[in-house]
Amino acid sequence: MEFWLPMESYERQHRFKYAALYHALRDAIHAGTLASGTRLPSTRDLARQYNLSRGSVAQVYDMLLADGYVRAYRGKGTYVSDTLTEKEYTGREAKISLSPWGKRVANLHMVNGDVPIDAVRQPVIDFNMQRMPAEHFPQAEWRSALAAAQRSDWRRQSSVAGDLELREAIASHVRWTRGIHADPSQIVLFSGSMQGITLLTQLLVSEGDSVVLENPGYPGIAQAVKAGGGRLLPAPVDAGGIIPQAWEAGVLFVTPTRQYPTGAVLGLERRKKLLTWASERNAVIIEDDYDSEFRWGGRPIEPLKVLDREQRVIYIGSFSQTMPAAVRLGYAVLPQSLVGPVLAAKTLFEPVSPALLEQRALARFMARGCYLRHVRRLTRLYGERHDFFVNELERQLPEAFTVQPGDAGLHVYATWNGSSESFERFKRLAAQEGVRFRDAARYHLKPFSSAVCFGFAHLDEKALAEGIAIMRRAWEKCIFSFR
Repeated sequence: MEFWLPMESYERQHRFKYAALYHALRDAIHAGTLASGTRLPSTRDLARQYNLSRGSVAQVYDMLLADGYVRAYRGKGTYVSDTLTEKEYTGREAKISLSPWGKRVANLHMVNGDVPIDAVRQPVIDFNMQRMPAEHFPQAEWRSALAAAQRSDWRRQSSVAGDLELREAIASHVRWTRGIHADPSQIVLFSGSMQGITLLTQLLVSEGDSVVLENPGYPGIAQAVKAGGGRLLPAPVDAGGIIPQAWEAGVLFVTPTRQYPTGAVLGLERRKKLLTWASERNAVIIEDDYDSEFRWGGRPIEPLKVLDREQRVIYIGSFSQTMPAAVRLGYAVLPQSLVGPVLAAKTLFEPVSPALLEQRALARFMARGCYLRHVRRLTRLYGERHDFFVNELERQLPEAFTVQPGDAGLHVYATWNGSSESFERFKRLAAQEGVRFRDAARYHLKPFSSAVCFGFAHLDEKALAEGIAIMRRAWEKCIFSFR
């Protein structure tokens, strides 16, 4: 690769080409583009590249040498001086002003109550929620779908909304598994559900608007609202999910099918009250259906979207728990009135829908029935692990935790039965023994009782049993230390 300098712009500023070359090299050294110790091209090579005489290039090198920018070594070449200070390289750094949105984003911080990884003894049994293990995915069927997608007509244009065949497959899937009647034109694909949530927040929330969020709830949604200038209105959650109120707000985020993180299911009466509230307030409800693909007990719970008769509910779905990490796709089923604004906004971020090969492969994967079979296999496996984990936790640690009942999802929510001081002690002791888990502190917007989210789906029964046994030992040490 040839050495490159922006010579055209310098030649417009300087009458002689040797002067243009001198200033181009000097500025590159000042900027740090040519770092200390960099060997410059020979006079012959630089003269040929920029149509100069060797004498002119040699004159430029002599000028740089006299000014202290370079050092020359006989028989070795010319090098950028190693005596220049960092300040001389970079100059004074500009203070760049941020917009109000930029300032809010820069000041955001995620709450993390977990024990640092370096405080945990190795090896670790990690109950933090993780993605699907690779061995649980039907690789051969997916490779076949990818190969078919590669052979497809790549000249076919894809909408900013995403591949049409995949949107048709999703429409069929949510109709069959969720009871949602959606036209493919109402479905928009995103690079993960959080991208869709963030964009919708920007479209629907003005500076100072109140936005209702579940407390506890997913922290990413709170961060998106705060970045957009919205005012958080925490809504309490009990064993029956969010408690409806007469909120003075225009947007509500809710996880009715399986409340995040407690796992509570919102009953029919409360669902109707939410829709009545939205109608009376002319509000929008954003329903995040994050992991209810996996249900192994009880009857299927219909999404809030199914009861929506006024097109006020936006349904958010995701493939993050069922597909490999490389296939990062989420989607929204939108009211028809929001399709145009969402596509216009998405065009600013992604004029061309990303990961088209994966989108087209997923469309075939779903159309062939592979996706539904894959989810059913995972549901059986995860259901067995859920039951084993809950039974063992309740058998060995009934004094420590009260498990929130649930029959779906990939984590178990359990409240701590002791004081906050004893919980912190237990956390440290468990970490020292080699067990990590997710402190539910990150999900609360207001003061809370100590609780834990245990991810179990990625661990086999042997690891689950060992992890619980270690926590039992930590609990016994914890109790002894508080006597």
